Amino acid sequence: MISKKAKLNEENLMKSIATLQSVSESPTTPRNIRKIIKDTITTLQNSASSLGIRAANAISMLDDVSQDPNMPSFTRVTIWSAVSTLESIRD
Repeated sequence: MISKKAKLNEENLMKSIATLQSVSESPTTPRNIRKIIKDTITTLQNSASSLGIRAANAISMLDDVSQDPNMPSFTRVTIWSAVSTLESIRD
C-alpha cells in the first residue's frame, strides 16, 4: 500500500511535469530553454533514482535556466511555480 506521503509526492511530480510540458510546448519559449526543460522532464521521469534525487536534480537544472536573460517573464514565473512544487517533494 502506498503511503499518503508517497502519493502526495507522486501527485506533485506529475503536476510539475505537466507545468514544464506546457512551457516546453509554448511557441514563446526560446528553443534553448525548451531543450533544457525537456531534459528536465526526462530527469523527472527517470525511475532509476529516488524521487527526492530526481526532484533535487530538476530544481538545480531549472534554477540555472531561470537565470537566462532571454526568457520571457511569464515563462520564468511558470518555471518558478514548477520549482516550488518540486521543493515540496520529500523522500
